[in-house]
Amino acid sequence: MIEFNSQNDFSLQEEDRIKLWLERIAQKESFQIDELGYVFCSDEYLLEINKQYLDHDTYTDIVTFDYSDNGVLNGELYISTERVEDNSKDFNVSFDTELRRVIAHGLLHMCGYGDKSVDEISVMRSKEEECLKLWEEGS
Repeated sequence: MIEFNSQNDFSLQEEDRIKLWLERIAQKESFQIDELGYVFCSDEYLLEINKQYLDHDTYTDIVTFDYSDNGVLNGELYISTERVEDNSKDFNVSFDTELRRVIAHGLLHMCGYGDKSVDEISVMRSKEEECLKLWEEGS
């Protein structure tokens, strides 16, 4: 089950299509989705989570809490819609494209992909692009 909630006034469009897309991504990575909760929130809301649980005093676009086990994905993913908006402008892409990239990014973390080293970042970006192409192909 995949759920989407907001702690701000954000309203996600195409929820059903996004759910199917996430299922396809997980399947492509040889995982199953049990329960995922995506929460859309403000910069300040996510900053507090980042400080409290990860001891990071920085703004970020996503924080992922991964409770997965044995190829079954379970977790909570918090996304700052303000960071997504700013990043979409910085990367010269639409808000929706950047939001999908971040949604997929969190799922890819849960599938075992990191983004700390240069090599990990390169692999993560490639996987994000694959996910975005999967979206364009229709989910």
